[in-house]
Amino acid sequence: MRYVLLNKPYEVLTQFTDETGRQTLKDFVQIPNIYPVGRLDFDSEGLVLLTDDKQLQHRLSEPRFKVPKTYWAQVEGIPTEAALENLRRGVDLKTGYTSPAEVELLPEAPVLWERSKPVRFRANIPTSWVQIRISQGMNRQVRKMTAAVGFPTLRLVRVSIADLNVEKLQPGQWRELTTAEVQALREDMAAQTAAAGTFKTPGKGVEFWPGGVPPSTKALKAAGRKAGPAASSGRKPAAAGTSRAAGKHAKGRAAGRPGTASKPGAAPKPGTGRSAGKRGR
Repeated sequence: MRYVLLNKPYEVLTQFTDETGRQTLKDFVQIPNIYPVGRLDFDSEGLVLLTDDKQLQHRLSEPRFKVPKTYWAQVEGIPTEAALENLRRGVDLKTGYTSPAEVELLPEAPVLWERSKPVRFRANIPTSWVQIRISQGMNRQVRKMTAAVGFPTLRLVRVSIADLNVEKLQPGQWRELTTAEVQALREDMAAQTAAAGTFKTPGKGVEFWPGGVPPSTKALKAAGRKAGPAASSGRKPAAAGTSRAAGKHAKGRAAGRPGTASKPGAAPKPGTGRSAGKRGR
């Protein structure tokens, strides 16, 4: 399996094709059958992980597993402590609140590469850099967060995913993970899966196991649970030859003859059937 870290340049799509001719990952990585883990906006820069390991890709992309991602955001103005605390606590984005984030104002601008297109500044307004660490994946989340507290983002760089850092990679450069990095990532994801636990998919009688791996039978017994769709749905399996529809028909027959109970194989009494009633009129 392949595991690739890429420093995605500004104005590059996090995909391998584009009908309008914009730059994509294919312009920088020519390894077949690998796909990005999550997305990074067209106008954002920084770390993207690509792999053909589908299970790991799922675990890293799934918000339930709380994989942290760290961003450096250059914002317009100098955020107040109240604004930073709002970011830490969670921001109302009108479509919902963000989860608590780790946020700090960087004392000075980080050392970064030059962007392909310079950032547009307003001469009379200073800029500053904020480090934001989140584990959610809302669309354009960091930009919306800083704008919501009054400090719009001018430049956004993702510098880490979990414990993987962009480090010395220049825009467009990539490298493969070492064996030790892959192992550490798998162990981290296994721990996140265990912490996430299990949950039932709403409206379905089967349980979903994070990462697609169910716990052992021993673990289930220890928790006092049984495996299988019937057990997870909380309903007893229907007896052979019966169905919900059949039960409705049986109730309907009983309701049609007050004070009597239908007996299997009993024939209707002469003159009591619907057709007999019509003939008797």
